[in-house]
Amino acid sequence: MESRTTVALSPSEPEGDAPGADEVTGRLADQLIRLSRRLHRAQRQLMEPLGITPAQSRLLRTLGQCDEPPRMADLAQRLDVVPRAVTTLVDALEARELVRRVADPHNRRVTRIELREAGGQALLDLRRARRAAAAELLAPLDESQRAALTALLDVLDE
Repeated sequence: MESRTTVALSPSEPEGDAPGADEVTGRLADQLIRLSRRLHRAQRQLMEPLGITPAQSRLLRTLGQCDEPPRMADLAQRLDVVPRAVTTLVDALEARELVRRVADPHNRRVTRIELREAGGQALLDLRRARRAAAAELLAPLDESQRAALTALLDVLDE
């Protein structure tokens, strides 16, 4: 037996074939989620040979944006994770000699995390992988369409 659900339109929603604003917004949300998942999958595949997990990649990217080596607590805050998660990520990256713990020159109780030379190279490799994944996803768009999409996303990102 087939079950059907009907949704009553509110007085502000138009009837007929034209999609309402809520429908368009819902469709757009679904599209953004699907595209984001495709981009993440492609990035993971390209990162796999590097032996770096997506979480480790986020930490490396965050380190690459810091003017000075951050404290573990600063990394946790920037990544929006608990400090224990940062400790686990740093342990793994330190074992691969991509980062190192260094003492704070002003407070010996504070440990900072520094990107090593190999970590800088890994960061460059990760950026290439991300760009390759994005290029694959955006391949159907010409330059003017990419520029328009970039401008629209900039508006949403503000």
